[in-house]
Formats: sequence, structure tokens, C-alpha cells
Amino acid sequence: MKKQPATSLKSKALRMLATREHSRAELKRKLSARAEEGDDVEAVLDRMAETGLQSDERFAESYVRSRAGRLGSNRLQYELIKRGVTADVADTALSEVLEEDELTRARGVWSKKFGQPPEDRQAWARQARFLQSRGFSAEVIRKLLRDGFDEPAEG
Repeated sequence: MKKQPATSLKSKALRMLATREHSRAELKRKLSARAEEGDDVEAVLDRMAETGLQSDERFAESYVRSRAGRLGSNRLQYELIKRGVTADVADTALSEVLEEDELTRARGVWSKKFGQPPEDRQAWARQARFLQSRGFSAEVIRKLLRDGFDEPAEG
């Protein structure tokens, strides 16, 4: 596959950003695969950031907004960091974008999947594992699934 020159890297970056927000790390990875040896991917990324075309803050807010209805805060933060966003930017995006509290969001995810309380320990464990895989904290899961199979949570 033929590598693309720097001007083409700019246009490729613009096309990627036109479809959805990307973190700087994502763009760097994608553009590096298409860059020739003399091309300066960092210069293209710096220029995109200077002009406001690429922003990790905007990417993080968009990412959290689009997935907040399905994932817990722990998972959202993990996913953002995995995509190259710093922990500070991820924390800021989570605090600014998430309007509902964690328990309310967990209840929404739980009701779509299950809708009724667990009948026995096995069902409780299955529901708890599901919520945990979605990134909800153990405290939130206990509060949501509070019944005879778990110690009551304070609050």
C-alpha cells in the first residue's frame, strides 16, 4: 500500500474528524499508518489542535454523552483512558456531562435487561456480574439489587 504525503494526511485527518470526534492518540495511530518517512504526523496533529479541529476535551464529552446510558462511570473512564485521553480530561468530562447519578443510570440499564428482582442467589449474581461488566461500582450494584441475598447498604 502506498503511503500518503503530508497534505493528504491533513485531508485524511479532516475526513476522520468530519465523521466523528477522535482523540489525539487515535488520530496519531491512524495517520502514522499512512505517513511517509518524511511526513511529520505530530505537526499535522498540532495544527489540528491549534485550529480547534481536534480536541481531547470535546472527544471525551462526546464519548461520555453517547455511552452514558449504557455504561457506568468506571467503564467510561477506562474507555477514555484506553483511547488516549488523560485521566484529568476524563474526570472533567464525566463530571460535566453526567447529569444523572450513577444509581439512576444503573437502574435504567438493569431494567432494560432484567426488569424484575432476582429470585435466588444465582440470578442475583448474574445480574450483579452484568452490571459490573458495564462499569458500575459494587456499592451501586448492592444498592440496586438490595434484597435478602445481600447485606443492606447504608444510605
